[in-house]
Amino acid sequence: MKKFILLSTLLLVLSGSVTYAQKYKNGSDTVKLNKELVKVHNDIAELTSELTIARNNLPAIQSKASSAGTDAQDAAVSSSDQASNAVHGSVKDARKAKRKAKNALGEAKDARSANNNVDDQIKKIAKLTTQLDKKTQRLKELETIRTAINAQISAQVQQ
Repeated sequence: MKKFILLSTLLLVLSGSVTYAQKYKNGSDTVKLNKELVKVHNDIAELTSELTIARNNLPAIQSKASSAGTDAQDAAVSSSDQASNAVHGSVKDARKAKRKAKNALGEAKDARSANNNVDDQIKKIAKLTTQLDKKTQRLKELETIRTAINAQISAQVQQ
């Protein structure tokens, strides 16, 4: 019995807090509501634009990463070949091997950086998508509130 009373009291408080938390309740709040609607619409347009740009840039970034990976593999193979030549070669061959190894290291770092750029772009797309979903949800809430206020105003006019 105590649980039932506690649960019903909790539901009553929560349902009352939802209507109390609503900022826009009557016709005098329509100006504020319309301002927020415009702001949310503008935010959605901006986020959509950013998301489109990010999605369009992703294939180019992935292509650069793939190319950098291929370059790093080629440099590593070349460095390995030069090192095997330097084992039985002269000091000059050893210097060439060292240079090629340094170049291979640079190419590997470039490939890692390119892969990090791909990961960053994917995270950016996910973040923008989440923000866009939140703004879209807020827009639906505001439209529902607008409909309720308009119904309230038309009910007052009919009286």
